[in-house]
Amino acid sequence: MAIILGGILGGVFTATEAASVACVYAFLVTMLVYRDYRWRDLPLLAHRTVKTVAMVMMLIAFASAFGYIMALMQLPRQVTDFFLTISDNRYVILLLINILLLILGTLMDLAPLLLICAPILVPVVTKFGVDPVHFGIVMLVNLGIGLVTPPVGSVLFVGCAVGKVTIEQVMARIWPFYLAMLLVLLAVTYLPAISLWLPNLLLN
Repeated sequence: MAIILGGILGGVFTATEAASVACVYAFLVTMLVYRDYRWRDLPLLAHRTVKTVAMVMMLIAFASAFGYIMALMQLPRQVTDFFLTISDNRYVILLLINILLLILGTLMDLAPLLLICAPILVPVVTKFGVDPVHFGIVMLVNLGIGLVTPPVGSVLFVGCAVGKVTIEQVMARIWPFYLAMLLVLLAVTYLPAISLWLPNLLLN
């Protein structure tokens, strides 16, 4: 953690490059310090890694294609316009947007959803006096829940692959955590100070 955060904050490497640094560091620690694996095990480790990465990349590819289709159909814009006809109350709009993002998050990956929905939803919420930084955190919490929710749930699939368990086994025990995540989402949505205290502290 110190190497990664220190390197990013010190300008040594970018956040993307930090992932590579973390992988190299984990590899060296595993092979030279803890010695959990031997050098002859590298082909097996590479095979496992390729299988996991291939699974995740296929999920992201299909999610991106689905996002492209949704963008062509202008479905997020239509849904947003529909929400605006229901109410002009800020809290109701935020609740409806949360429901929309939770549903979309189960069907698409985080990156395409951000690219599609952010340019559409941000102007809507700012008209109701919602801070863009606050709404950005709300979106990330929403879509983070989607990453561990089937049928897409790329992080959930990766966790199952690493832990060598089935989706059915995980889903049978994960429901209390979904409740906790929803409570956190509600707190972040309706208590802007949770998201804004740190940016305001830095700005002041």
